[in-house]
Amino acid sequence: MRRLDDPHAPAAEHVSRFHADGHATLRGLLDPEELRSLEPALSAAVEARNDLRGRPWSERTTYERAFVQVMNLWRDDDAARQIAWSPRLASTAAALLGVEGVRLYHDQALYKEPAGSRGGQTPWHVDQYYWPLASDRSITAWIPLVDVPAEMGPLAFATGSQRFEEGRDLAISDESEDVCGRALADAGFERTEEPFALGDVSFHLGWTFHCAPPNRSAAVRKVMTVIYVDAEMRVAEPTNANQRADLETWLPGLAPGDVAASPINPLLWPPAC
Repeated sequence: MRRLDDPHAPAAEHVSRFHADGHATLRGLLDPEELRSLEPALSAAVEARNDLRGRPWSERTTYERAFVQVMNLWRDDDAARQIAWSPRLASTAAALLGVEGVRLYHDQALYKEPAGSRGGQTPWHVDQYYWPLASDRSITAWIPLVDVPAEMGPLAFATGSQRFEEGRDLAISDESEDVCGRALADAGFERTEEPFALGDVSFHLGWTFHCAPPNRSAAVRKVMTVIYVDAEMRVAEPTNANQRADLETWLPGLAPGDVAASPINPLLWPPAC
């Protein structure tokens, strides 16, 4: 079985590849029919909370042009909760990280609008720039809700870049695209970019550099992501304004040195007794 409720132990080759590359794609990890059944409700929830609806393209930042982003949908929407709390995804994340258990940091929908006046690129960046976390044991599951061919803007990685430090201090922006793109190319990192079929899931470390090209298709690139952290993760002292905001929003009531275990960071693997 490969339903969301079915735990999964990734093959040794996937674990090895993840540790070497900082990312790994598990083909056919999820049941396409189950995802198809959840997508309409999830998309409706995204549309209901779309803060960019009606905002002219000319008034959007580079970040806002990259995708429609809606976070922590699991708290309001059952379809999102089924994905975010999935034992299959959480057990896989724990195995790839090499930890005993994982907590939820938060989920987020990333809907990249179609080409034309919309569907901008996602600049090079690292996720953990935004997160006040004390170790590198954080992982994002990137879960397409539709097939994502090359023209739709699939996720792309600088393979093996999880320990590369130049550009880590930049938010998603035109600057990060220029500075990180140039630095990664100069350092010789290979760009890995492949299409995704429905049911494929990509996992990457918080410090792995990645980006996505524009959506040049006529359809929305619908993706759900879930960020997991080691169950023993500690909160770090924020180093920028984004981390300070994340501490308040996603780790409410916690302080540097605390275990990252607020009421909205439940333990997802192993299951509670």
